[in-house]
Amino acid sequence: MKPFAYLAFAAIMVVFDQLSKWAVTEHFIRPLVEEGKAIPMTLVEWFANAPLRLTYAQTEILPFFNIVMVWNQGVSFGLFNQTANYGPLMLVALSCFITLWFVIWLFRKPSPVQSFAIALVISGAVGNVIDRLRFGAVIDFLDFHIAGYHWPAFNVADSCIVVGVILLIIYSLFFEKSFQQPAGHH
Repeated sequence: MKPFAYLAFAAIMVVFDQLSKWAVTEHFIRPLVEEGKAIPMTLVEWFANAPLRLTYAQTEILPFFNIVMVWNQGVSFGLFNQTANYGPLMLVALSCFITLWFVIWLFRKPSPVQSFAIALVISGAVGNVIDRLRFGAVIDFLDFHIAGYHWPAFNVADSCIVVGVILLIIYSLFFEKSFQQPAGHH
């Protein structure tokens, strides 16, 4: 596949990430926070106007899984979560730089596995940048837990980044040398 096909896949994943954040915010969390008075925003309304941040809320879906409303001002899984005014802009700039680096890597014709992984990382970074630009923080809503221990809340974009990075690591550790051509062969 050509790099543009992988970028198209990344764009689809960004749309999925943003749609999931809208659906959870408006159809799970807003009714909990506003106790039945809420009229969920339509998709168009939600994207046209960045609504005010909703307060923390949670609803149990399964004994080990909740839907929550968490505003992450740090990086994935709440790391480096801070409230400084310049924080979101610094993270946006860093994310844009990393995304550009991954796009350049994508156009250097990596293997199909690497290209897929790169597209996942790009989509996750872009999905979270959109939130930072709109809200100053990222919407996290997936909360898995067991025996009182909660994994940090995350979202679809975070999942894309983690899966993409894991694939890149596995590929580089176990497969990269077997797919490299010997010197002098083109």
